[in-house]
Amino acid sequence: MDNNQRFCCDMMTSQIQHRCPDHSDLFDCPDVLITYRAQFDEYGLIIHDGGSSSITISFCPWCGTRLPESKYERWCDELAVLGFDEPSEQAIPDAYNTDAWYREKSPGL
Repeated sequence: MDNNQRFCCDMMTSQIQHRCPDHSDLFDCPDVLITYRAQFDEYGLIIHDGGSSSITISFCPWCGTRLPESKYERWCDELAVLGFDEPSEQAIPDAYNTDAWYREKSPGL
């Protein structure tokens, strides 16, 4: 995640930047409620069931700001055009493992 990333409010920033001294995996920490995947510009509510699942959200639970639409489908579409039909099982270009793939095309996002 870009250290200059700005989030919609202080609570969202606090959640996304929280690092727990007792849990190295944020999905194990009961104090972390939100996950942010820069690769897809996607926010989610963590499901604390022992796994790493989350439910994608469209609005900030604290301030109500509309969050960016997930870029997951666009990511899949772009990789398909490049010939990657199973990106989770293939060695995809490095830029597609981060937010670089869409930030390079739309600076300032």
